[in-house]
Amino acid sequence: MTRVAVVGVGYSGFNTNTPDLSWKELMYEAAVRAYEDAGINPRRDVDSFVTCAEDFWEGFAIFDEFVPDQLGAVLKPTLTVTADFLYGIATAFMHIKSGLAEIAVVEAHSKASDILTFGNVMKFAFDPVWLRPIGKAHPYYFAALEKSYYSSLRGYCDDVYAEVVEKNKRNGRLNPDAPYSGNVTAEDVLSSEASFYPLRKLEIAERADGAVVFVLASDEVARQLTDTPVWVDGIGWWSETSNYDTMSFTAEYARKAAEMAYDMAGIEYPAKQVDIAEVDDRFAFKEVQHIEALKLAKPGEVDRLLSEGYFSRDGALPVNVSGGNLSVGNLLEATGGQKALEIVLQLRGEAGKRQVDAEVGVAQAWRYVPTASGAVAVFSR
Repeated sequence: MTRVAVVGVGYSGFNTNTPDLSWKELMYEAAVRAYEDAGINPRRDVDSFVTCAEDFWEGFAIFDEFVPDQLGAVLKPTLTVTADFLYGIATAFMHIKSGLAEIAVVEAHSKASDILTFGNVMKFAFDPVWLRPIGKAHPYYFAALEKSYYSSLRGYCDDVYAEVVEKNKRNGRLNPDAPYSGNVTAEDVLSSEASFYPLRKLEIAERADGAVVFVLASDEVARQLTDTPVWVDGIGWWSETSNYDTMSFTAEYARKAAEMAYDMAGIEYPAKQVDIAEVDDRFAFKEVQHIEALKLAKPGEVDRLLSEGYFSRDGALPVNVSGGNLSVGNLLEATGGQKALEIVLQLRGEAGKRQVDAEVGVAQAWRYVPTASGAVAVFSR
């Protein structure tokens, strides 16, 4: 079967708010840049358009009907995946693998600054009988519960999460598209007050606006369009449960999704075969959880490896060189897009001051509180 490659990328925003741009304009800017990067005309060349959106975040339903204009997809096959960008990559990947398309476009965006009642919107994802009535408290308290359980299970103290914050905020200082980066030390984190005990404010990624567009192509077309294709070697996705009272609290969704992606990519020893990873860190403890779930480290050893610099930009296995969500921000369903974008830029040697030497990269995203769903993609150059 044909291989699938990323042949063009574009993005817009990645800022705390974008009052001068609507979500349509963000999407349009990202799309134009992706098409220029790939050297294609969307009206002529693209066979399938995939956009990723959750109606609750958008504030209205049937979102795919609002998409074609700014993507150049009028009267072309278009669909919406109600999930993260990496699920969109999976959908486009299957379109090309099946022969339905030779070129497919994937888009996701966040206009989080438009959401006035963020916590209340999140509550709609909770079971309406058993869990939502508890929700007089902010939904972040459920994340705090997960952090508490996970820390107890693994024997981690808050020092490990503080080191995650320090590393990612420091990495973000080399990323011009990381508005929440800064000179934050682990001591600063540990001395700060808990906003949602035991979660501290510095451990929580703030919201951000942005859009990401990828152009994917079959191997034959990819080699015609670019000298630097980035191959999608594996893709996986998984949903554990929708209820906090029955989920694992150990990111089983990420482990299962990674196993699916690794199997497809022929990766047997991720900690040795993966050169760089971008994982979901919208809460600092989630980065640790996801590193373990992706088998980039053994359970219970992430604290030691972090302190030794193993996951630093110049370490053996760099994680979240972009600064992660803690620096770039919570991009809602575009989170996986930011992760995949960083991996593609790194593999193409276009990451600027934060460039590392890598042949194989992994991007992972989670669908946020209160889900236990996520996706993983393996890329190579």
